[in-house]
Amino acid sequence: MSQATVAFIGTGNMSYAIIGGMINSGFSAAHIIATNRNQSKLDKVANDFGVQTQTDNLIALAQADIIVLSVKPQMMADLCQTFADSGIDLSDKVFVSVAAGITVARLREMLRQDVKLVRCMPNTPSLLGKGVSGLFAAGTNEQENATITEIFSATGIAMWLEKESQINDIIAVTGSSPAYFFLFMEAIESKAKALGFSPEQARQLVQQTAMGAAMMVEDQQIEINELRNNVTSKGGTTAAAIAHLQQQGLENTVSDAMDACIARALQMEQEL
Repeated sequence: MSQATVAFIGTGNMSYAIIGGMINSGFSAAHIIATNRNQSKLDKVANDFGVQTQTDNLIALAQADIIVLSVKPQMMADLCQTFADSGIDLSDKVFVSVAAGITVARLREMLRQDVKLVRCMPNTPSLLGKGVSGLFAAGTNEQENATITEIFSATGIAMWLEKESQINDIIAVTGSSPAYFFLFMEAIESKAKALGFSPEQARQLVQQTAMGAAMMVEDQQIEINELRNNVTSKGGTTAAAIAHLQQQGLENTVSDAMDACIARALQMEQEL
């Protein structure tokens, strides 16, 4: 494991998940710093993982080699201004931004210099070690990228992107998509309740079926449409349900929803 010191600026749920994955993968707690204005959040991450904590972002910045910017996009400009005004040498540090809608160019403008930078788009299954993190590098070297890969592989899959514009695409494909699955599961759960199952039964039936389907995709390594065909007997009950979903334009609806996600990401780039 790399011995670079990593500072998480803004330790919310996502940073907590990444830190937990790092510790479980063998990173040294002594080389991880978590910052937050909320002392109770810092106490929790310190108690759970034994990492250093700090309420002063500038102290963490000075001590770290890699700085994970994990604050809300609307707070990023003010945070970067404090870093730019600090007088701390930023030239040898690697900044990792998990904020949607803020480009490399805009982040460098906020920091007032061409820092080494990685944009990252993780997703919420990272909390369970089942996440996907899309990564785009600007100005970093192979060794630095290898360390970033180690960090984000600790929470699932780390995938490097060739173009920065693909960050918006990965938001649509993985960053936002857990919510798509939740909405579909919610619809099945609601209908199960309407059919007379108790809330507890409906939840159990939906979550077990979704988990089983996901595991089949992972374990069987065949095309997803083939998996669907394998459980869709011609003229049977599943075929009737699938035909109705297709007649209602499910595929186009999903595609249009993902386009809407990308469009909003592009709009955010103009706003931030």
